[in-house]
Amino acid sequence: MSSIPDQAELEELVAKVSYNGSPYHKRNPGDFGLTPPSSPHFEKTLCDPTEITEKELATKLLKEGISRGLVSENFLNGFPKNVWSVHNGWVLESQLENEIKGEYHGYPLTEDDPLHAMVKSCWEES
Repeated sequence: MSSIPDQAELEELVAKVSYNGSPYHKRNPGDFGLTPPSSPHFEKTLCDPTEITEKELATKLLKEGISRGLVSENFLNGFPKNVWSVHNGWVLESQLENEIKGEYHGYPLTEDDPLHAMVKSCWEES
């Protein structure tokens, strides 16, 4: 796959990916079915302030980020290592955790992250 996927390749990816979540980024596990249910780590950003508590919404945002082409140039086994999206002003990064199944977990980026402004701008333009 080229470093910049075309729209057809992006739509193929949308059909293949799924969102699992990570207990390290949650105090409230919502309906993600995490094991352990939640295990927040102090060095990880928490998803709780974004109010994304449903796996369906997290999956929708992952797929929308792919559809808009907000994917990293680094691919593992045909899947982008990272995908970005925006929800209610929060810039979110999804990270590939299973390159065989195309499974991701995600977390909000802090405003001081160098990618924050760029992702927000690209999201608004797409």
